[in-house]
Amino acid sequence: MRPKPFNPELESPESEYVVDLETGERWHRSFNRTLYADTDRSSVVYHSNYLRYFEMGRAALMREVGFPYREVEESGFVYPIVDLAIAFHSPLFYDDPMWIHTRPVELERVKVTFNYTITHGETGALVCTGHTRHCALNRSGKVTAVDPHTLEMWNSFQQGITR
Repeated sequence: MRPKPFNPELESPESEYVVDLETGERWHRSFNRTLYADTDRSSVVYHSNYLRYFEMGRAALMREVGFPYREVEESGFVYPIVDLAIAFHSPLFYDDPMWIHTRPVELERVKVTFNYTITHGETGALVCTGHTRHCALNRSGKVTAVDPHTLEMWNSFQQGITR
């Protein structure tokens, strides 16, 4: 099945945010390059490494809006992944540049979901799309409501505000 088109345009020249011209959705973007260690015997990025790229994008988004994950953890919350999906569209190879696009898409009482779109950094080709859903846990490992830092990150992103 052919993926939906993804046509990102920078909000402004110095911005870390893009708007998908196809859907109007706002995304945070971060740049990365593949490492040799990320590839397998067929010289393409090994599939599980895309989860690392998703984490890189999520962490960059949280830092950009002023709530790095370290602060969330120091305030007594962790967010393990409870659901994920990845659809692969074209491969990345060693030293390929990539843009990792991340956006928070669903906020529930105890869960948050992020969507990801990775594109080739030079050609713009769609590499993969996916999501991760995270459940809020307190220091005791008990399910709890989403913490105030994450709620503020969510609201900041939705309103287009960065600290």
